[in-house]
Amino acid sequence: MTRYILRRLVLAVVVVLLVTVVTFVLLHLLPGGPARGVLGVKATEAQIAAFNHAQGFDQPLPVQYWDYLLRLLHGDLGESYTQNSPVSTLLAERMPKTLLLTVVSTALAILVALPLGVCQAVRRGRTADVLTTAVTFVLYATPVFFLSLVLIILFAQVLPWFPAQAAQGETIGELLSQPGALVLPVLAGTGAALAAFSRYMRASTLDSLSEDFVRTARAKGTPERTIIWRHVWPNSLTSVVSMLGYYVPVVFGGSLVVESMFNYPGIGLLFWTATRTADFPVLLGVVLVIAVATVLGSLLADLVQLAIDPRVQLKGARS
Repeated sequence: MTRYILRRLVLAVVVVLLVTVVTFVLLHLLPGGPARGVLGVKATEAQIAAFNHAQGFDQPLPVQYWDYLLRLLHGDLGESYTQNSPVSTLLAERMPKTLLLTVVSTALAILVALPLGVCQAVRRGRTADVLTTAVTFVLYATPVFFLSLVLIILFAQVLPWFPAQAAQGETIGELLSQPGALVLPVLAGTGAALAAFSRYMRASTLDSLSEDFVRTARAKGTPERTIIWRHVWPNSLTSVVSMLGYYVPVVFGGSLVVESMFNYPGIGLLFWTATRTADFPVLLGVVLVIAVATVLGSLLADLVQLAIDPRVQLKGARS
C-alpha cells in the first residue's frame, strides 16, 4: 500500500512539472513574444527591450525556466501587469469564493445525481428512466453559458425571483449574506455535473446489478431494498469516487463561464478579465492552480478509493 501511495505522489509531482513546462512554453510561443502581447502592436523596439529586461525575458530560456521554478517554490507566481498586485494575492483573495461556488454546486449535484442514478438503474427501461435519461442528456449537451442565460431569463426577468447578478463581497460571509443571489450561479454550475454523475452512477449500478453477489443475495431471499442500498450502492460508489478527482478541471472550467456570466468575484472572472487584458502572469497562475487542483483531486480520489475498496488495497499492496 505504501508503494502504491508513493507511486501516485511521484506521478503527481511529474505531472505538475510537465504543466509548468507547458505554461512556460506557451508564454514564449505568443506571436512577437509576451512583450508584444502585453504592450500591443504599436510598442517600439526600445519599449519591448525594456519590458523584456525588466521581466527577465532577455535571458536564455533554460535560465528563465529555472528562475520560474524557483519563484514557484517560494509561492511567487509573478505580478499582474494590469492590477499591480502579486498574482498569489489575487488568487488567495478569490480562491475561497470559487471554492464556495464549486463545492456547493458539486455537492448539490452529487446529492441529487447518485440516488437518481440508482433509481434509474433499478427501473431500467421504464417510463421514469426514459424521461430522466432524456432530461439528463439535454442538460449534459447544454453549454453552461446557454444554461446560465436560460436561468437568467426565466428566474430573473420572466419570473423575477432571483437577481441576475451573483452575490458581491470581499469575504465569504458577505457572499453568504446574499443567499438569493447565489441561487442562479449554483444552479448553473449544478446542471451539467448532475447529468454527468447521474449517468455515470446509472451505468455503475447496472454493472453491479449483474454481479454474482446480487444473484446470490436474491437466491437467499434477501429483500430487494436491502440488496440495492446495502450491497449494490457501496459497490457502485467506488467508480464514481474515482471520477470525482478527474472532474476537477471540468468543474473549474464551468466555474469560469458561470462566474463571467453572473459577474461572480472568483477565479473564473479573474481569468476572464486577464484574458481580455493580456495579463499573462494571472493567466499562467490560474492555469497552474487548476492543474495542481486536478492532480490533488485525482490523488485524493485514488486514496479514498483505496480506503473504501479492499480490492484496490490488495492491488496496492502487491504492486
